[in-house]
Amino acid sequence: MRLRREWREGRVTEAREVAEGVRLLEFAVDGPMPPFDPGSHTEFEVNIDGRPAIRSYTCLPAACGSVRVAVRRHQSSRGGSRYMWSLGVGDRLRLTVPENRFSLSWRAPAYLLVAGGIGITPIYGMARALNERGAPVRLAYGARTRESLAFADDLKALLGERASFHVSQEGERIDLASEIDRLAEDGELYICGPVPMLEAARSIWRARGRPVSRFRCEVFGDSGAFAELPFRVDVADRGVSVDVPSDKSMLQALIDAGVEMIYDCERGECGLCAVDIVGQEGQIDHRDVFFDETEKAENSRMCTCVSRLPGGTVRIDTGFRA
Repeated sequence: MRLRREWREGRVTEAREVAEGVRLLEFAVDGPMPPFDPGSHTEFEVNIDGRPAIRSYTCLPAACGSVRVAVRRHQSSRGGSRYMWSLGVGDRLRLTVPENRFSLSWRAPAYLLVAGGIGITPIYGMARALNERGAPVRLAYGARTRESLAFADDLKALLGERASFHVSQEGERIDLASEIDRLAEDGELYICGPVPMLEAARSIWRARGRPVSRFRCEVFGDSGAFAELPFRVDVADRGVSVDVPSDKSMLQALIDAGVEMIYDCERGECGLCAVDIVGQEGQIDHRDVFFDETEKAENSRMCTCVSRLPGGTVRIDTGFRA
């Protein structure tokens, strides 16, 4: 169960590496395409080991009738990024009309944009849109290596001194507290990156007494504390056990096993796929941004679309009742 997807056919018109481990893909889309704002994402029908699967990627600014995405090749890929990297000019696949769950409000007197790694993909479009409108905007962008700073040259030319770049391999980190403190009192923060970065920013934001409505975030669901390893799920209310391989989400494994699930975003943001935890043998690797740190520490619920275990077994209750 999820929102209705509107599918189109697309053909690859551009495929090139724009940073270390980051590949840009542009698709010419068949049929009418409505305009979309920064922060929008498109879902792609990929092929993983001969089986169809759905993967979601954030849209970059593109010409009318086209969709552009930047895909990072994950070392522990579940197959999506590996497939996207295999595409070349002329290849065809199905994709959805872009939709937006990480949209700019256009209401703030000032904006702070923060990106970590491939989290730059929605932030890049926001920076361009805000700059074009003459809105006060500042960007803080961090990555592991200087070579992995995608779109850095464009952003430097666009924002000049309003953009700062931080390379962890060179001992540099984004000073989130300092960046938030220099933001206007009624300014808005838009941040995309790994879960630890988002939680740190959220904690500082709350400590400063800033309104939660002006803190907007998006996370990429592979950012866990542990590597992807196989584990088992015992579904108490269905009396079944499901093995979750390292290259598949817990949600998908449950669905493939015939367990009915409610879900939507598949990025750990909406909480629709959350289930009750009634027992565990192993540590829960919470990778969502739906639950706060206190709720995660309680280990009473988990988002099946992104969270998992680094081995062991978890016993859950989906809430299903005949």
